Amino acid sequence: MMGRSSIEQHPIWNKLKRHRYIRFALFVLLGLILYVMLVPNVLTEDFDLEPGSVSGQDVRSPVTIENKEETERLQQEAADSVEPVYSLKPRYADNQMERVQDVFQSVRLVQLEVRGQAGELSSPGDEEGGTEEQEVWTMDEQTVELRDRLSPEIEEQMSDGSLVTLLESDAEELQTAEEATTSAVFDVMTDEVALDEVNEARDRAEQRVRAAALRAELSDALAELSRSGITANYMIDEDATAEARNSAEDLVEPVLIREGQLLAEEGQVITAEIYEQMALAGLTEETSDLPPLAGLGLVIFFLVWMLAIYLREARTPLRENNTLLLLFLLLTMVTLAVMKSVSLLQPLEITGLPYLVPAALGTILTAVLIQARVAVFMSFFLAVATSIMFNQNTTQTFEFGVGLFVFFSSLSGVFFLDKTARTKKLLKTGSWIALVNTGVVISILLIKNQPFVWSEYALYAAAAALGGYVAVVLAAGLLPFFETGFGVLTPAKLIELSNPNNALLRKILLETPGTYHHSVVVANLAESACESIGADGLLARVGAYYHDLGKTKRPQFFIENQMRIANPHDKLPPEKSAEIIIAHPYDGAAMLREERLPKEIIDIAEQHHGTTLLKYFYVKAKEKDGSVTESSYRYPGPKAASKESAIVGIADSVEAAVRSMQAPTYEKMEGLVRAIIKDRLNDGQFDDCDLTLKELHAVHASICETLKGTFHSRIDYPDEKELKKTGGD
Repeated sequence: MMGRSSIEQHPIWNKLKRHRYIRFALFVLLGLILYVMLVPNVLTEDFDLEPGSVSGQDVRSPVTIENKEETERLQQEAADSVEPVYSLKPRYADNQMERVQDVFQSVRLVQLEVRGQAGELSSPGDEEGGTEEQEVWTMDEQTVELRDRLSPEIEEQMSDGSLVTLLESDAEELQTAEEATTSAVFDVMTDEVALDEVNEARDRAEQRVRAAALRAELSDALAELSRSGITANYMIDEDATAEARNSAEDLVEPVLIREGQLLAEEGQVITAEIYEQMALAGLTEETSDLPPLAGLGLVIFFLVWMLAIYLREARTPLRENNTLLLLFLLLTMVTLAVMKSVSLLQPLEITGLPYLVPAALGTILTAVLIQARVAVFMSFFLAVATSIMFNQNTTQTFEFGVGLFVFFSSLSGVFFLDKTARTKKLLKTGSWIALVNTGVVISILLIKNQPFVWSEYALYAAAAALGGYVAVVLAAGLLPFFETGFGVLTPAKLIELSNPNNALLRKILLETPGTYHHSVVVANLAESACESIGADGLLARVGAYYHDLGKTKRPQFFIENQMRIANPHDKLPPEKSAEIIIAHPYDGAAMLREERLPKEIIDIAEQHHGTTLLKYFYVKAKEKDGSVTESSYRYPGPKAASKESAIVGIADSVEAAVRSMQAPTYEKMEGLVRAIIKDRLNDGQFDDCDLTLKELHAVHASICETLKGTFHSRIDYPDEKELKKTGGD
């Protein structure tokens, strides 16, 4: 047996893979597995410490967070340290001067009323007609009336004697007194008068008033009045003070507990302040694990979502093939499992351990088994996952250094991979990956400004280089299992199938040597033609080797194997001959399936004749019976579903036709190839594959060029008789 059955041939998977929601379920499964792997890396470690206990290890903050209470305390201290802001109130001088003027105005009004009551203001008519004697206010009553007219601020500070002196002054004295007092009050109040300077200012006002040439009693009254008119005008500006204090608060930098900050040293007593800082950093049991778990879920959701969009939009083989999607997810999970296993060793604190991870394992397998384009996105996916997975020896949630290393290492596994051999190029690929790994690790250490110590740098570089070789070795070891399990046809597998010592190829060679030679020529034609249009030339070559395997069942019925024997078809009716010839693609496909060869090889064997017509036997039968239909002499199909199958079919017809030509020339061969391609095109044999007319033109040119080298003109050497006639003796 060539191999074991693949998942494609498993009946359970054949039912599941066509299910409507199978793709969704596969992506959900990937997300859940990744979530379970990374959950321990995002949960904050809880220290079983209480205020007053002793720390058994250094405690560092895993996050950067503000200590709001401490910030508010410092802001309050800054605000309290700001002195009140004072400002001069110019309006106070006008207000006090108006109060002084109001005193003199009130005195004049009281005097006016008193004179009116005494009759001094009565008119001649009033005197003649007046019969009642009016009551005249006493001085005490005048004083009371004057107090009622004064403002409370002035009234409280004026004595009765001063008020009586003012009431007894005549108009001229009052005018002089008013001018002297208002002038003194205004002059003093235009200067800054602070609260602690009020008495001094009042003394200055009194001195100015006493300097006026007035009688002693009036001078004393004005001194008292001027003192009551002086008040503080240099006051606290509440708005400016508040603004200054707010500015001082704004200048206070937030008190941060920074990521990696040492909160408690080993052996240090945990004070209430330290415990509060630990609580803020999420290092106590009081901290909820919900935010990091939710954040991890969102990160994984976006990772898987972007992966699904990429695989759909990038026109990859995984777009509609759920088997390859399952393979890709399995490769991703296996790679993550290997990386997780390495990450679990971090508590051992082995130097360079994160860079020992075989990061290129997944991308190498993906590039070989699926497509390099898919492997490139996989490198980004793995980089994000490992940046979380390898955070145990750091206070950060994301270890970007390791993520960057995994990204470049994974990409190198794609770019430097040689898929043509498994062992021959193994060392070369591993060396390239090791070189990239070493360069990336050194660059990361330099960016981190890690002290340059030769021994330490050498350990990091050695770990990274070893990780590159380990990735290639693991990939080579796992590759056969995935190839067999999923029936994936890789270049290495094709090379293995092309080995002439292969049992089926030896069967063709030994039982049908003419068919073997025919298959080799067809392989040459098909390979060059496929490569001319960008198709898989190696697949076409190997498929051509096996495409006529079915002829080994009845070798003598095919002309290339009829050496020195009569053609058996001469003794058979056309319909029987057609039945035998038509059976060979399907006999070969059945034999290939029995030996578990890849589906692509089986398809080429089964499809290389498509639904073409056996013209020779059809015409022969038509001559005997005019009612014969073409359908009885056509291959049942299917038609070629791939470019490789279609081109192998063209090459098969071309080789057989050219071999039967008498004295073939390049012009004849070129016309023949064009006719065969045109006939197949008109017959609809290319309807199920995506060959374009431009590609068919390139196929024609390539086949003609190959035929030119294969069936080149040869020199006709003269025989012995001709040599003797020309003097050869």
